[in-house]
Amino acid sequence: MKKLLITLIAVFMVILSACSGSENENNEANGASDTGKLDQLIESGKVRIGFANEVPYAYEENGEIKGANVDIAKAVFKELGIENLEAQLSDFSQLIPGVQAGQFDVITAGMAIKPDRCERVLFSEPEIKYGEGIVVAKGNPYNIHSYKDIAANPDIKVVVMEGTTEIEFLQKEGVNPNQIITAPDIPATFSAIQAGRADVTTATEMTLKMALQSAATDKLEFVDSFEQPDVEGVPSYGAAAFNLKDKEIRDAYNEKLKQLIEDGTIGKILEEYGFSSVNNIVKAGEITTEQICAGQN
Repeated sequence: MKKLLITLIAVFMVILSACSGSENENNEANGASDTGKLDQLIESGKVRIGFANEVPYAYEENGEIKGANVDIAKAVFKELGIENLEAQLSDFSQLIPGVQAGQFDVITAGMAIKPDRCERVLFSEPEIKYGEGIVVAKGNPYNIHSYKDIAANPDIKVVVMEGTTEIEFLQKEGVNPNQIITAPDIPATFSAIQAGRADVTTATEMTLKMALQSAATDKLEFVDSFEQPDVEGVPSYGAAAFNLKDKEIRDAYNEKLKQLIEDGTIGKILEEYGFSSVNNIVKAGEITTEQICAGQN
């Protein structure tokens, strides 16, 4: 009986060892690890960042990724011990699907925090706030000074970058969806106006100002007298965004972001890109992502 018991125990240990080995192999095959994703990023020293080509928030210049939100992300991840940013350019409309699919670890493009987006990604605390702007053909032939002016004239066509909040803002101000066309980026919206396919484009104020400056054309103009729409979401609050599963990374990001806001680092970064450290910076605790996601801004 004793020998039989010893034999059974030995057989059981062999089976247990085999199962354990098989489980470990399966975990390795599926990319599972005892180490959390944040620890993995810190260990590798690398983070994959998705961005859209939108000056001054995030853009590519001479093969180098630049922009206010890019530099904010660099500063935060550096504090976390991650200094290698693997930047991947994407259409704005593909940023959220990209981080959902695990293509990116984080997306940074000055993306506005919105309740519907909060259901799809985890936003950091606000990094920046901004208003809207419009660019028209030189001379402003349709005399456009607000979204309501666009709504009042069904002949006006407005071109907007795909996936941006401006589409919703326009419709809330009464613009017919038939008046709205989309383009992949800001330069393409300018081209649409110059080609006569559209009469006006809209995006965040600084985006349009910087892009128009870079375009160096006398055929378009920024409308300084633009009236900000009275809709929920204006001003907008931009932030980095993470996969819904990556709460640990988001929370660690928020902790370092708060420190960099309080020590003035974020304000200096914004000023370097033409933003105002008074009007565009979001002071820690001024408004939270939780409040914005709940529609309380």
